[in-house]
Amino acid sequence: MAKTEQLQQKLGDRLVLDPERIAHYAHDSSRAEPEGTALALVLAESTADVSAALAWANEAGVPVSVRGAGTGLVGGANAYPGGLIISLERMNRILELDAENRLATVEAGVITAELDAAARAQGLFFPPDPASARTSTVGGNIATNAGGLRCVAHGVTTDAVAGLEVVLADGRVMRTGARTRKNVVGLNLTSLMVGSEGTLGIITTATVRLKPVPPGIPRTFRASFASLQDAGRAVSLIVNGPAQPEVLELMDSWSVEIIESFHPSGLTAPGGAMLVGQTVGLDAQDKAEAITETCLGAGADDVEISESDSLLEARRLSNPALNARGLKISCDVGVPIAQLAEVFHGIDAISERHGLRVSTVAHAGDGNLHSTVESPDSREGIAAADAVIDEITRLALSLGGTISGEHGIGSVKRHELPWQQDAVTLDIQQSIKHALDPRGTLTPDRAI
Repeated sequence: MAKTEQLQQKLGDRLVLDPERIAHYAHDSSRAEPEGTALALVLAESTADVSAALAWANEAGVPVSVRGAGTGLVGGANAYPGGLIISLERMNRILELDAENRLATVEAGVITAELDAAARAQGLFFPPDPASARTSTVGGNIATNAGGLRCVAHGVTTDAVAGLEVVLADGRVMRTGARTRKNVVGLNLTSLMVGSEGTLGIITTATVRLKPVPPGIPRTFRASFASLQDAGRAVSLIVNGPAQPEVLELMDSWSVEIIESFHPSGLTAPGGAMLVGQTVGLDAQDKAEAITETCLGAGADDVEISESDSLLEARRLSNPALNARGLKISCDVGVPIAQLAEVFHGIDAISERHGLRVSTVAHAGDGNLHSTVESPDSREGIAAADAVIDEITRLALSLGGTISGEHGIGSVKRHELPWQQDAVTLDIQQSIKHALDPRGTLTPDRAI
């Protein structure tokens, strides 16, 4: 076992050796279990703390897992046997909010919604908006290149990242990017780090781009459909139409039932699926009316427009509601928008063929689906549900899609990498990993 005395001298009580305290940080929110008991936990309070911890682990040959808020869904933050956990939750300061240049510089542990709230006090907002925004961290969002509800209008997290401070596997600190709108100096190491899931370095500080809050009062709209396929066709029409929403989400009938039982709000489950979304700007009402008219033309049997965002709040509760029901075996696939109706039809067929119910919620506006399978709590039940997920994933790939739209790969989805990426691509990724982390210290055998 590696000796921790040298690291203890540098970090003091920020190095935790108590197994009970360590256990809380040893896993994320996925169904994946930690591979073993970690040796120690670092409650980092600065980039210097992370640098000291990584330099020690690299020299001692100790594998490192990185943890933000633990909201990840693919086992990327789970502890290694005899490993070191580096937690960034204490690095939670907003260092600068530069309204004039629409930039914010934050530590990795800042909660996403808290950054957004601070920006809104200045008439700005932080575009990335994962469903877990009230608990997930900016660093975690960047590490997984998270998406969220506003993706259809503002893109994924990488589109909001201007620069990073990153600690490399040997403890060196690298700074990437610039505060300018344009920057073509050298390789784009910022983009390389975004979505790398802690395999190439630990993001400790980020400079992110903000946008002005749109004028007027947002409008939330709802459209209920008798079938998922009709809802999918409606999404394609909306995305290709003149009235563009800022948010466009889908919940199938069973998902609505689960959410309503978890947090009763009077929401009535549709026959097949419900689209919910939001329009912004001075013409928000006009756009919402145009979108609901499109939905009616695509087969919706009921529509609604409101100034309340309660429908979006229901969508944000989908993950907690599914977890409360014990549904954790899920996938995070993406397909081209035009293939939404076809993928929903295929998921129905897969569910029927296996005799297992599938709940689907989606960031419909960008084709990102989250399907979760009901399964008995047994080894056989889990294997059966995994088979359903594999089929859904292969279906998405057959339609020109991807195995992950925003959750990342972690350990849960790593076996799927060769389904999407060819041998040369996989080899190049490993070569980059080896160049930056030759000893395999950082998040080994995950993500890439």
